[in-house]
Parts: sequence; structure tokens; C-alpha cells
Amino acid sequence: MLRYTLMRLGIFVGCFVVVWALVYSGVAPRGLGASNGMWMVLLSLLVSAPISFVALRKQRDQASAQIAPRLDRSIDRVKSNLAANRSQEDEADDAVRTTAVPEPAETAENESARPTSSQAS
Repeated sequence: MLRYTLMRLGIFVGCFVVVWALVYSGVAPRGLGASNGMWMVLLSLLVSAPISFVALRKQRDQASAQIAPRLDRSIDRVKSNLAANRSQEDEADDAVRTTAVPEPAETAENESARPTSSQAS
């Protein structure tokens, strides 16, 4: 992983040197005012990204193979934590539902004692 990162950084630095030379020789446009440094960094990033994508494919695959097992373990740990939280929430919800006092059910007598909408008017 460190090797891939250093190689990617090397490609960026090389592109930055080339862009710097092009800007100060007048081939590439300069940034406005004090933004010249930022312009060169952004242009270097834009140029170095596709170069790194193509040139470092083998190193990227090796770094990915090193990271994948750790990522799988992390995902498994997160899934087990979520499942444990869900079961705790379900247990708490069930406990509250069993101890809650049920509301009295309305019977036919209660409904007949209520005035209807035509009687209320």
C-alpha cells in the first residue's frame, strides 16, 4: 500500500514539475492573480490521475488485495453490531408492549350512548 501511494505521489510531482515548466515558459496559461499555484496543482492532478490509473494498475490491484480481507472483517463486525442493536431494540419494544396497560375496548353499549352526527346538530 505504501509503495502504491509513493508511486502515485511521484507521478503527481513529475506532472507538477512539467506543468510548472509549461506555465512559466508561457505555453500553458497562468492563473489569475494569486491563484497561479492552485491552478498548477489542479492541472497537475488532472493530468496525473489518468496516468496513474493506467501506469499503476498492477500496484493498485496488489494494494486492493491487501485491503480486502481487513475490509471484509470490518463489514462483518458492523453487521454483527447492527444485528445486536436490532435485537436489543426488539427486546425493549416487546417489554414495553407487554407492560403497557391496554385501552378499554369500546362496546356496543358505549357506541349506542354516543350521539350521532344528526343528533348533535
